[in-house]
Amino acid sequence: MANEAGVYSYSTVQMGSPVLLKLFENNAALARQVFRLIAQQENLFTVNRVQSEVMAINHAAGERPVAVSPAVFNLIQVAYTVSTLPDSAFNFAIGPIVKRWKIGFQGDSVPAAADITALLPLTNPHQVVLDAAAQSVYLPQRGMEIDLGAIAKGYIADRVQQWLRQQGVTQALINLGGNVQTLGAPPHEPQGWQIGLKKPFADDNALLGVIEVREKSVVTSGIYERYFEQQGRCWHHIFDPRTGYPLDNELLSVTVISDRSLDGDIYTTLLYGMGTEQGLNWLASQSDIDAIFVTRDRQIVCSSPRHYRFRPADTTWKLHY
Repeated sequence: MANEAGVYSYSTVQMGSPVLLKLFENNAALARQVFRLIAQQENLFTVNRVQSEVMAINHAAGERPVAVSPAVFNLIQVAYTVSTLPDSAFNFAIGPIVKRWKIGFQGDSVPAAADITALLPLTNPHQVVLDAAAQSVYLPQRGMEIDLGAIAKGYIADRVQQWLRQQGVTQALINLGGNVQTLGAPPHEPQGWQIGLKKPFADDNALLGVIEVREKSVVTSGIYERYFEQQGRCWHHIFDPRTGYPLDNELLSVTVISDRSLDGDIYTTLLYGMGTEQGLNWLASQSDIDAIFVTRDRQIVCSSPRHYRFRPADTTWKLHY
């Protein structure tokens, strides 16, 4: 726990990422309860442990449906809906492809094309069978796997925000390894929380700018988070569900500003798949979501700043609104 200018920061490592909680009172007991809540939620959704409700579904692939708790079923329903949208870059059934590439987990070479071709039929989200009455999930082919990792952090960040509100907390920030969710604004900075936008492929402290928000979530997805390089090309962890290979377009990162961190998780992936121009056109019809696109040709493209302010920190990158 660290205290700077009245801000009490509590940190730990959960879900494979650093977790940070900022409060304006010294309340270690409250922080411990937050971290306990995160651990309980992680135990439901993780695929990084042998035992979890999601892993039970995967272990039963090709054999039988598995009944799960309402929270897990509801989040799977959300993932299914988003995954089956036309041309969706989001796919909660892409687990077999992710496991074969191993990007970020000692994966440092491109899989054989035959391997990708063989695995793609196991990643069709339309094949997942959901039974709302039985609260069960069935994967009809052996080898299929679902993975809620792309949205679990957002869901958990929202749960933490809701729980803190129930405890009477009105000013706080929770950072779940890049999923930032906030309550109110700091008392010494009423304009909002200051959240850095990282410069791709640079030191952690190198920023393109600062995003100011109040009572909003900020989620960034970038190809620099997990990747390897081979023969002069960057192979990253954001996959194209249609090909089984990393998405290849003009983007380095997408940041979404929204009320719910769950929406941030969903729309960073969807907007990444759309690309900058189509993404901006889509955002023009959305009143509750804003985004910032960072491109390979050193441009920062902001949607209309309805819910945030952006202050650039590196003038060598061109800023567009």
